[in-house]
Amino acid sequence: MERNIQRIASELKLTPQQVEVVINLLAEGATIPFMARYRKELTGSLDEVALAVIRDRHEQLAELDSRKEAVLKSIEKQERLTPELAKLIEGAQTMAELEDIYLPYKPKRKTRASIAKEKGLEPLAVLIFEQNKIDLERTAATYINNELGVLNTQEALDGARDIMAEWISENQEARKNIRELFWQDGLIQTTLIKSKAETEEAQKFKDYFDWKEPIKKTPSHRLLAMRRAEKEGFILLDISPTEELAIQLLEKKFIKSQSPTSEQVKLSIKDCYKRLLKPTLESEVRMETKMQADIEAIKVFAANLKKLLLASPLGQKRVLALDPGFRSGIKVVCLGAQGELQFDTVIYPLEPQRETSKSATIILGLCDRFKIEAIAIGNGTASRETESFIKSVGLPKEIIVVMVNESGASVYSASEVAREEFPDHDITVRGAVSIGRRLTDPLAELVKIDAKSIGVGQYQHDVDQTKLKAGLDDVVMSCVNSVGVELNTASKELLSYVSGLGPQLAKNIVAYRNQHGAFKSRKELTKVPRLGDKAFEQCAGFLRVRDSKNPLDASAVHPERYDLVEKFASDLGCSVKDLMTSTDLRKKLDLKKYVTDTVGLPTLTDILAELEKPGRDPREKFEVFSFEEGVNEIKDLKVGMVLPGIVTNVTNFGAFVDVGVHQDGLVHISHLADKFVKDPNQVVAVQQKVRVTVMEVDVPRKRIALSMKSDPFGGGTSVKEKSMNTVSEKPKPKPQPRKEESMEDKLAQLKNKFKK
Repeated sequence: MERNIQRIASELKLTPQQVEVVINLLAEGATIPFMARYRKELTGSLDEVALAVIRDRHEQLAELDSRKEAVLKSIEKQERLTPELAKLIEGAQTMAELEDIYLPYKPKRKTRASIAKEKGLEPLAVLIFEQNKIDLERTAATYINNELGVLNTQEALDGARDIMAEWISENQEARKNIRELFWQDGLIQTTLIKSKAETEEAQKFKDYFDWKEPIKKTPSHRLLAMRRAEKEGFILLDISPTEELAIQLLEKKFIKSQSPTSEQVKLSIKDCYKRLLKPTLESEVRMETKMQADIEAIKVFAANLKKLLLASPLGQKRVLALDPGFRSGIKVVCLGAQGELQFDTVIYPLEPQRETSKSATIILGLCDRFKIEAIAIGNGTASRETESFIKSVGLPKEIIVVMVNESGASVYSASEVAREEFPDHDITVRGAVSIGRRLTDPLAELVKIDAKSIGVGQYQHDVDQTKLKAGLDDVVMSCVNSVGVELNTASKELLSYVSGLGPQLAKNIVAYRNQHGAFKSRKELTKVPRLGDKAFEQCAGFLRVRDSKNPLDASAVHPERYDLVEKFASDLGCSVKDLMTSTDLRKKLDLKKYVTDTVGLPTLTDILAELEKPGRDPREKFEVFSFEEGVNEIKDLKVGMVLPGIVTNVTNFGAFVDVGVHQDGLVHISHLADKFVKDPNQVVAVQQKVRVTVMEVDVPRKRIALSMKSDPFGGGTSVKEKSMNTVSEKPKPKPQPRKEESMEDKLAQLKNKFKK
């Protein structure tokens, strides 16, 4: 434990005390949002990112320690454990290093080497491996044994080479050297399975039909794309360095002379590399690169999800929500200011029915009857046509019309959550309700949907699903707790992400609320079944009770600090409410007077900021956005058009932007800004409103290339000169073959790294 604390502190450039405190708090059940907000003095004001890194690294090292313990027990059981070996195992820094040490002692199934040993050929292998001058044929002949199955000298030599190949494979230094060679000089190469090349499904992977690049330079999105192509049977992947270089590297380590025995060792080396080392290390590199790609993909997904969850809420407004459609009609629901369903119907203003007048009368009547303040339109099929219809009916000017991203709404409408909430309505009504609620409070609605279904990631179905869920849960919890939750209106799904709660306690809170009515204070939470002191400590600061007699219950001030705030007020001769409403009174406070062993300036500063704006929402103010009039379909796009758009997804290779034509366009990373951009998240974010220039349009393939550059075509070239009828997104040029170096040059470069 102490060793791991020191190691984490060194890696993250923190003090051992900070790391130890975080690990202890986690062991006690503290959540990351709670530690980041209410335990700043203990952690040294570490933010959520740093706290999560400590947690994850601690779990990794604990897993390594657990494996070390299992390895030690296994070798000890074999009665082969020495003090030197135990020290070597304890000092292993990575799982790969530990497994290399353990390999010679790892119980194996029958191998070619073990069969040769059973035939009594190990002494012959020892003699050959020493590479002394011996009469090889005569020596090998002495090991012929019909009873053991060694019928001639060739079989004796074959068996000896099998044993030597296994020794070479199990040599820790050799494995380390070849592993590093894989990482430094390994190439990822694809081979097309020609029988499937012409299929329609294969065309989306066309860029990778004949691909070759250094594995250390392969970006995560490209690796995941190639792995998917291989999984679906369109290509084969090979990840390895040049075979000749790998074999020569091994020969430099194991060949001691020029003799007949040395030639046998060389044959063993070639066999070892092809049969044992290459398959094993390629699998290891595949696994490690996949793990790294997963981490990067989850990071991208998490960043996008956070922006989507923290999108600007319209707030408590009466909303008419529309789920557009042609033949099946447009589903219409009216929602109250708390999001409750008040009315639902279906209208048919579009093709083929075209009941335009009747539908307009219904919409205007509903707006008047339910005092509608905003109209939300889902951005799926028929969305732009529905928007045009709504804007043509003569709505009062004060009613705003907003296009809402409906990604995942169908998942919600068919879920158990939706069925429980609306048992008497079908999925079309539930979907429309979700669209309307996303406008008023995106966070509260989106937490009801599996984050993977929201569609803001890259290759999210190809990454480790357990790690993806853990990473996304962290994001959702962070967002929910940063905004805060109104205790008396929150759904159990939203409450379940509050620090210290979870699904069962959230369910208990809602059940208590339904039975006893609205909570009158935070303190009343302690009456909820199974919600004990620890859970109350973790959750209370993130829950709001706006109608409580204690004004602090509507703020982010934790109940454990209420006495401190009351002392502020007492020292100033005023009430807590006066302190919260008067800037002059707060200015009189000298926070240094209130510093103690447990409360420092970070917490005091947070409290003062919260008193100034109690329960403030960190999300940006809502702004109405509209797409370009008259641009409703991909065929309406022309090269050179400059259009408003909304970023729907950010990936490592660029950003996808909705310009209102039912097909997102791609702004490649090279067109995100006038200057070079390494990370797209530096310049764009999901839900960001942008202006883009149409660069290319491929109607048949439904591909749109966009640019955010000020001069996207460069050099002042006219749009007309650059225009074309249909063009496709051009793949990035394939890496040019590197200048081939001689084998001697490569070996010389590696000489210092791979010691003999």
